[in-house]
Amino acid sequence: MTDAAPAATPRRAGTRRLAWLIGPALVAGVAYLDPGNVASNMTAGARYGYLLVWVVVLANVMAWLIQYLSAKLGIVTGHSLPETLGTRIRSKWGRRAYWLQAELVAMATDIAEVIGGAVALWLLFGIPLLWGGLITGTISLLLLIVQSRGGAKPFEFVVIAMVAVIAVGFTYGVFVAPPDPAGVLAGMVPRFEGTDSVLLAASILGATVMPHAIYAHSALARDRFAPSGPGPRIGVDLEALRGLSTPRLLRATKWDVTIAMAIAGTVNLCILLLAAANLAGVPGTDSLEGAYAALYDGIGPLVATLFAVGLLASGLASTSVGAYAGAEIMHGLLKVRVPLITRRLVTLVPALIILGIGFDPTLALVLSQVVLSFGIPFALVPLVALTARRDVLGEYRNRVATTIAGVAASLFLIALNGVLLWLVFTGA
Repeated sequence: MTDAAPAATPRRAGTRRLAWLIGPALVAGVAYLDPGNVASNMTAGARYGYLLVWVVVLANVMAWLIQYLSAKLGIVTGHSLPETLGTRIRSKWGRRAYWLQAELVAMATDIAEVIGGAVALWLLFGIPLLWGGLITGTISLLLLIVQSRGGAKPFEFVVIAMVAVIAVGFTYGVFVAPPDPAGVLAGMVPRFEGTDSVLLAASILGATVMPHAIYAHSALARDRFAPSGPGPRIGVDLEALRGLSTPRLLRATKWDVTIAMAIAGTVNLCILLLAAANLAGVPGTDSLEGAYAALYDGIGPLVATLFAVGLLASGLASTSVGAYAGAEIMHGLLKVRVPLITRRLVTLVPALIILGIGFDPTLALVLSQVVLSFGIPFALVPLVALTARRDVLGEYRNRVATTIAGVAASLFLIALNGVLLWLVFTGA
């Protein structure tokens, strides 16, 4: 007679639950590793060396706080940020206006991701940019089908696997051709050198603290951790949630966000350092194509190929997360649910137009990140305000220090955008 399998020990059960809790932040964190990040950080390193290292570090510190607050809102309330705003903005036209700016931000994200994937396919296989954009869009449709039919966990597994590819592709070159430690330390001192450096700083911030990631993370946390909430329950492991209190879920979420931001921050910093150490002052290296060619000639084909593979993986992974965020924005604010696949087809059009008319893809990527930077306050200010309110989060509302940090981050980003506008329009 065969003995029954032993029951799981409390420690094993707890480990299983903790491992199951990891994931939403890693998916949302793909937004911090998209082609816009690559273009912004690579351009900053190639043009200004180590000057903007401090911007990358500061952006990722702010991103940790912001993503945790977003996840906390979804866990405690069972509603995403767009849903919460949809019920609190009483004016119909106010909701529509807010949706419009958020939708433009989501479209800017889609443009960056599709263009990045197209450039990577051209670098790797010589595929024309327009066809590369179509291929990137098609593969992203397949990823969205996995999310729609398979649920949260299979989708997370696919995205996390791509994150691993991205990490290897963008960090390998730093070990082959390491940066100057003194230069890195000097880059930690906050400063700018003219209008263009401010533009790049805003681009880095827009690519790092991404508005659509704020919207998406609250929805991902809601779908995974709030079974009583309004989101789809596909893939929710109720057994894994059993016995887990809200404080424990929030503690696990801090680990999830910490892991995700550590990966994203390291990769972003490595991209800038790779360019600063090897491409600074080299003509033509402030574009993805020029950077690839310079890496190929200067360091070797392996580093250049891994760079292009990382760029392709970042475009494919982040485009599906962007489509998920856009669908949540529309549903939460307008109560209109558009199938993810339909949305992907519609938002693919602007990127294909840009590729078809021959617009500089790297410039398009950088400008798209500036658009994202201007969308940050519209997502961040409501997030900080809502998570500080007792009538929204009850006993889990922000502590005073957390609210102060959130307000400081908001003011910094708004001020940077104001300075950027002044410099651009005055020609200073």
